[in-house]
Amino acid sequence: MSMKKIGVAVIGCGIVGGATAKLLVNDKELLKTRTGMELELKYIVDVNFSRAQDLGLDSSLFQSDLDKVLSDPEIGICVETVGGTTIAKDITEKILKAGRQVVTANKALLAIHGPDLMKTARENNTAIGFEASCGGGIPIIRALCDGLSANRIDAFYGIVNGTCNYILTEMIQKGQSYADALSDAQKDGLAEADPTLDVTGGDSSHKLAIMAALSFGQHIDYDKLFVQGIDTLDLADVKYGAELGYIVKLLAIAQRKENGISLRVAPAFIKQKHPLAWVSGPFNAVSVYGSSVGHTMYYGRGAGGSPTASAVVADVISAAMGITKIQFETLNIWPDKTEPAVQLPVEDFEGKYYMRAIVADQPGMLSRLSAILAEHNISIASALQKETEEYDAAVSIVITTYSTNEGNIKKAVDAIEKLDGVSRKPIYIGIVDEHEEFAD
Repeated sequence: MSMKKIGVAVIGCGIVGGATAKLLVNDKELLKTRTGMELELKYIVDVNFSRAQDLGLDSSLFQSDLDKVLSDPEIGICVETVGGTTIAKDITEKILKAGRQVVTANKALLAIHGPDLMKTARENNTAIGFEASCGGGIPIIRALCDGLSANRIDAFYGIVNGTCNYILTEMIQKGQSYADALSDAQKDGLAEADPTLDVTGGDSSHKLAIMAALSFGQHIDYDKLFVQGIDTLDLADVKYGAELGYIVKLLAIAQRKENGISLRVAPAFIKQKHPLAWVSGPFNAVSVYGSSVGHTMYYGRGAGGSPTASAVVADVISAAMGITKIQFETLNIWPDKTEPAVQLPVEDFEGKYYMRAIVADQPGMLSRLSAILAEHNISIASALQKETEEYDAAVSIVITTYSTNEGNIKKAVDAIEKLDGVSRKPIYIGIVDEHEEFAD
C-alpha cells in the first residue's frame, strides 16, 4: 500500500513561517515515521525570501504567486503565517474558497474574524486548524476541544503573553521598574521595538476571545472584552502585593457565572502558592477548571519560532489525517455555529481587591477612606500604612477587601480621589483566589 502524500504550502516566511518550513524539511523522515504519511513542503510563498535564504531553505520552494500554489492539485494544506487582520484575512479567505485546509497561528485574525472565516470554511467543505494561535507550543486548543470535551468548563486563568510575563518577573525578582524591565526585554529580543500590542493586553485579549469561545461554546464579541495591560503598573504595588502574600500576573480570565460569562484581561494578584504564580520569564500557562476533571494546567513556551512551529505542524498532521475536518464538522463549539455569549460588564466583575491611596500624613485619613468604602458596601480585609517617596508629607494606605464587585470599587475610588488630602486617584488591582468550586 502506497504512503499517503500531502502537499503543504507555507504562506509568509517570518519567524514562525520560517521555523515551520525548517521543521517540515528537517524532520520530514521523523514525521513520516510517526504519522505514516509524507508531508511534503512544496511551496514557501512570500514577496521577499531573504529570511528563507538565511535559513538555508531550497530556492526551488520559493513562490510569489498564491494563485499558482492553489492551482496545484497536490496542495492540501496551507499554513498562514502572514500575521495581521487585513492581508491575512484576504489570503485565508482565498485559500478556503479554493477548498484547501488552513492552519494558522494568527490569533488577531481569529479573534476578530473567526466566525466569518469558519463560515467560509464550512461553505467550501474545508476546515481551519489554529492550535498555535494561543500559547505557542502549549496544546491548549486541543485540550479544550478534545481532552476536556467531557467537562463543562467553569473557568480558566491564563498567562498567555511571554513579553508581559518576562517584564513582571523582572519587576518581582529584581525590583526593576516597568520601564527598565521593558528595556531589558527589548535588548534580549523578548519584546518588540513597539511593544504596544503586548503590554496593553491586546495580544492576550485575542487569545482570551478564542479560548473562551471554545470553552463555553458561545460566540464572544471581541469588542466587548475588558482589557487592561501592565504599562501603567507601579513597582510599589508589585512590592506591597508581595508583602501581602501575592504575586502580580497579567491574566486572561474567563469565568462562567449564573447570569453570563465574565471575561477580562488585566493585572491581577494571585496567591504565591498557586502554580501560576511561579510561571516565570517568557513562559506561558493556562489553568483550567472542569466540572469532572477539576483543576488542570498547561505550561510551556508561549512564543518564538520553534515552539510555535511545533503547534503549527501538529495542526498540519491533524489536518492531513482528517481529524481537523471531522472535529470541525461535528463539534458544536465553533463560533460560527454558536449563539452569542452574555458577556457581563466590567462593573459586574466580582472578587477581592487591592487598593492603594496616597494621602496626607495626618490623623483620620484611614477612617475617612474606610467610611467611603463602607458607603459603597465594601468590607476591609486588611489595611497597612507605608511611607512613600512620591509626595512630601504623604503616606500610602494599602487596603485589601473582601469580595465585592468592580462597580462598587470604581465608585469608591472616584469618591476617595475627591477627598482633601488625597494626592492622586487611588490604584486598584483585582485579587484572584483559587476557583471556589475546587479550592482545597
